[in-house]
Amino acid sequence: MGITGKFLSGWGIIIKGKGSTVAETRPAAGEEAVQWDSIIVSRRKLLDIRIRELIRYRDLVWLFIKRDFITVYKQTILGPLWYIINPLFSAVTYMFIFGNLARIGTDEIPPLLFYYSGTMLWTYFSKCLTDVSNVFIDNAGLFGKVYFPRLTVPISRVFSNLITLLIQFAALLCFYLWFIIRGAPARPLLGVLALPLIFAWIALLSSGIGMVISALTTKYRDLKQLAGFGLSLAMYATPVVYPLSQAPEKYRPLFYLNPMSAPVELFRLWFYGAGHAPAAMILASASVTLAFFLFGLILFNRNERAFVDVI
Repeated sequence: MGITGKFLSGWGIIIKGKGSTVAETRPAAGEEAVQWDSIIVSRRKLLDIRIRELIRYRDLVWLFIKRDFITVYKQTILGPLWYIINPLFSAVTYMFIFGNLARIGTDEIPPLLFYYSGTMLWTYFSKCLTDVSNVFIDNAGLFGKVYFPRLTVPISRVFSNLITLLIQFAALLCFYLWFIIRGAPARPLLGVLALPLIFAWIALLSSGIGMVISALTTKYRDLKQLAGFGLSLAMYATPVVYPLSQAPEKYRPLFYLNPMSAPVELFRLWFYGAGHAPAAMILASASVTLAFFLFGLILFNRNERAFVDVI
C-alpha cells in the first residue's frame, strides 16, 4: 500500500530512509498543511511486531490464502482429493516397508491410522517450513514494488497449509470411526479436546525455523538446498514411521532434543490412547519452539529492511 494523505490543518510529516528519524515540520507561510494517514518508517526495535497493521491487512492475508489453496491443484481432475491421496499412499507404503518388512510395532494402533497421522503431521510441518523459508526468494519481485507487512506472507502460508491439514484430519476421522466400529483398541483420551494446540505448536515451530532460514537464504542460497536435504533426514529422526517406545533406550535423549517428537507423540497419545510423551520431552520441545519462533521473528524483521539489496 502506498502512502496516502489528506489535507488537514496541523503538522506535515517528513519520512526519512533507513536508520533515520521521522521529523515534523511546520508548513511554510501561505501553504496548506498536510497530515498523512499512513507513515512508513524503518523499524528500530529488536522485535517490532505491528499487530494493528497486520489486522488492517487481514483481507490481503485472506487473498494470499485463497490464492495458495486454489492454485495448487487448479486444472487437475481430482482437485482437493490429492490432499488425501498423497498421505494415504505414503501411509500404505510405510505399512509395507516398516510394518511388513521391518516388522516395527505401532503400539497396538492400527497401522493405517498410525502411519497416516504421522505423515499428516510431518507433511504440515515440512510444508510450512519450506514455504516460510522461501518467502523472500519467491516474493522478491512483489516485495520490491509495493509496501505491505511482510509477515502477511508467512502467516498466509501457514494458514493455507492448515486448511490442507484439516482436510486430511477429516479423512483421518473417517478412517478412525471405521476402525472403532470394527473393534480396534484405539480410544481417545480427554486431551483430544486440545488437539488444536498440537496444530498451533507445529505451526509455531515450523514458521520459526522457516523465518530463520528465510533470513539467511537471502545471502546464502546454499541453505535452501541444505534445508530440503535436512528435512528428508529429520523425518527419520522423528517418531513418524515408528513409535518412540520402539527407539533404543540409549537414543531416547536425542528425541528429547528433537522438537517435533513431542507433538507427534502427544497427538497419538491423546487421539489413540497410545504413545509415550514424558513431561521432560514436552517441556524441552515447547522451550525450543518458543526460542525458534522469537529468534525467527527478530531475524525476519531485521532482514526485511534490506533484503532487496542482496537477493
